[in-house]
Amino acid sequence: MSETDQSKASRRDLIQAAGAGAAAAVLGAMGVNPAMAAEVTRSEKPLKAAFSNAGLQATWCAQGKQAAEWWGKLFNVEVTWFDGQLDAVKQRAAIDNMASQKWDFVAIQAFGIGTLTQPVQKMIDAGIPVIDMDTLIAPLDQINVHAFLAPDNEFMGASVTQALVNAIGGKGKMIMTQGALGHTGAQGRAKGFNSVIKQYPNIEVLDTQPADWDVSKTARLWETYLTKYPQIDAAFFHNDDMALAAYNIMKAHNRTNILIGGVDAMPPAIQAVSDGRMYATVRNPSCRIHGGAIVAGVAAVVAGEKTGQGGIPKNVVTDGPVVTKANAPGMQWMEDHFLI
Repeated sequence: MSETDQSKASRRDLIQAAGAGAAAAVLGAMGVNPAMAAEVTRSEKPLKAAFSNAGLQATWCAQGKQAAEWWGKLFNVEVTWFDGQLDAVKQRAAIDNMASQKWDFVAIQAFGIGTLTQPVQKMIDAGIPVIDMDTLIAPLDQINVHAFLAPDNEFMGASVTQALVNAIGGKGKMIMTQGALGHTGAQGRAKGFNSVIKQYPNIEVLDTQPADWDVSKTARLWETYLTKYPQIDAAFFHNDDMALAAYNIMKAHNRTNILIGGVDAMPPAIQAVSDGRMYATVRNPSCRIHGGAIVAGVAAVVAGEKTGQGGIPKNVVTDGPVVTKANAPGMQWMEDHFLI
């Protein structure tokens, strides 16, 4: 049996063993407060949850779906998926459909801020706990979501940018390839990038166009850049999918001297850091966010947990570390088991 098969088998065994106490034991083993772990147990009756993230074409989103479904099985939650398809209009249609149905709880990562407010408000008004994941559905003072689970995007952007800047000695020419401009996570990553760059007057930023998380658009942009700019020392990408798509174009043009950094620390990027194709990435913990949404939803429905005042905070920061060759194997193991 391969290592991958063994890990899948171990996860299946854990799910099959998950009675009322097993889920609490898993949470306790992860360092969750024992009192909370005891409260957040497997639901006796199956719960129905609806999930949506930006688009399953993105590997981060696809991994999040796997994590939500795995944690859902552990806690007796049936997860129904509404794919955002990396398109604000298509995701809105999907969430309108979601809002026309009855759910025990829902969890949503919006493709763009403000695009889903009306149907989400309809679900909140119906008494359905809504967990916001990774990017703001709307500002937290404008919509009463149950909780917002997200990393510190500014930290992620700054930390990878700083690693790249250090590697090129604080001088040279750089490019930032952004995600979708309406995505608050992308906005934070750009802010982090800019906060570092402004400290280095000898760094010239050549371009900052968005590629909307789209690998085909990224490839087209980088074909242009490599023709236009004879010198590019480093590049920061708002996710790893775009970074690796650009690397393929760089390789075709024999420009692999460009140092590249990304965000998400997905398995292909962990491997790319390990073998030197990528210089750095940082973990945006898809499994922790999507799995955490399951735990938050079950706690709300089964244990009656409220927002704030001893319950779940409105804003839960779910940071992951910068990934280097030193910690890459451990990060991969954690992802294999949907822990980060």
